[in-house]
Amino acid sequence: MRYLHTMVRIKDIDESLQFYCDLMGLKEFNRIENEKGRFTLIFLCAPEDEALAKENKAPLLELTYNWPVEGEEPETYTDGRNFGHLAYRVDNIYDFCQKLMDNGVTINRPPRDGHMAFVKSPDGISIEILQEGDSLDPQEPWASMDNTGSW
Repeated sequence: MRYLHTMVRIKDIDESLQFYCDLMGLKEFNRIENEKGRFTLIFLCAPEDEALAKENKAPLLELTYNWPVEGEEPETYTDGRNFGHLAYRVDNIYDFCQKLMDNGVTINRPPRDGHMAFVKSPDGISIEILQEGDSLDPQEPWASMDNTGSW
């Protein structure tokens, strides 16, 4: 298993970059603008981790900005909603999820695509599990498994 990133939701991109980059000293590693999903992802890394981040796309801090509905203010996150998830990459997502499920863990978002799944810790922390390398071919029971709860 390899640690990938931690995601936090932000209300203001400029204010957040001023804090994380200018004050904390992190560097912007990558930015993704997704018009269809109406969000911006900004990945940051510590200067000492830049070479590692280029090689592995980890370890990173993911800032997620959800675009507001036109005419509305950006969402203010309360009760920890600004914290999104921890992310880990595994060698075989199906085997990993099966091990978790066999030990009583609910697979909230099954790896239907052979690439991504979500589970929650006993304390309700959302954890994203990603397949190392290319997505695995879809297979049962995962391909037809429904989402459970939230992640």
